[in-house]
Amino acid sequence: VGHCHPDVVKAAHEQNQLLNTNSRYLHDNLVDYAERLSKTLPEKLCIFYFLNSGSEANDLALRLARQYTKHKDVIVLDHAYHGHLTSLIDISPYKFRNLEGQKEWVHVAPVPDTYRGLYREDHEDPVTAYADEVKNIIEDAHKRGRKIAAFFVESLPSVGGQIIPPAGYFQKVAEHVHKAGGVFIADEIQVGFGRVGKHFWAFQLQGEDFIPDIVTMGKPIGNGHPLACVATTKEIAEAFAATGVEYFNTFGGNPVSCAIGLAVLDVIEREHLQAHATEVGNFLMKTLKEQQIKHPIIGDVRGCGLFIGVDLIKDQAE
Repeated sequence: VGHCHPDVVKAAHEQNQLLNTNSRYLHDNLVDYAERLSKTLPEKLCIFYFLNSGSEANDLALRLARQYTKHKDVIVLDHAYHGHLTSLIDISPYKFRNLEGQKEWVHVAPVPDTYRGLYREDHEDPVTAYADEVKNIIEDAHKRGRKIAAFFVESLPSVGGQIIPPAGYFQKVAEHVHKAGGVFIADEIQVGFGRVGKHFWAFQLQGEDFIPDIVTMGKPIGNGHPLACVATTKEIAEAFAATGVEYFNTFGGNPVSCAIGLAVLDVIEREHLQAHATEVGNFLMKTLKEQQIKHPIIGDVRGCGLFIGVDLIKDQAE
């Protein structure tokens, strides 16, 4: 919502003057904020955990998935990055390939990139072809006695090259993952909160019939303030609570963080920032495509709202 937005600064300042405390102490801001967030999401995503960073959110999502499914293995997309904790470096090919390598419980699926991926625009059905790659990974894992806990994916892969997965891909993948007893985790840390313009959440680009089992949020949620969230279903949350080991985060969801979160949602709504993302994004895409005609170095221009990629190449044919 812009650096030092006055409404966000004011909300933080006013709440700071009243009270900021450990989140074991109850405060209305937390409940008010959870209610506001819930209105942006499908109804079944109704349980919220508040944290301080996107990495914390993704780590918790991993724990939720494993506790609910009683499985360990995770499928991720190639080139993915999900955070800086040890657990997340392990599921981030972008990082682990330069460090200790791939763990036996991690499975890497090809990015559903129809420009330079395995299956391209000229393929008769890239959606099914890419989803079948995940299905094959699951079948291979099962042959080796391994069980899938989750398919963990950014709703729009960013580090992997600003990729827009073809609509329907998530539905088909979710079908294979659910059949294997796993859950679908949508990482919205970079791409949520209206960035894609036409929708509040990037996973909604896949269609109204698609709902992830877990959604993680960070970055724009607090406009630079350390705030993050995991949204999930009652069933998953109850399985997590059944361990008797409660989830606790000292400052996750503290009164100041939640006041800031509420102010950010107010600004997005009042200043029509979703419509703004669409308008500016459309202008950028149009202008970049005009440049593409002039410059052979530009192979592809793709994007949605203010999530845009320009693919620079050496050779059009290759």
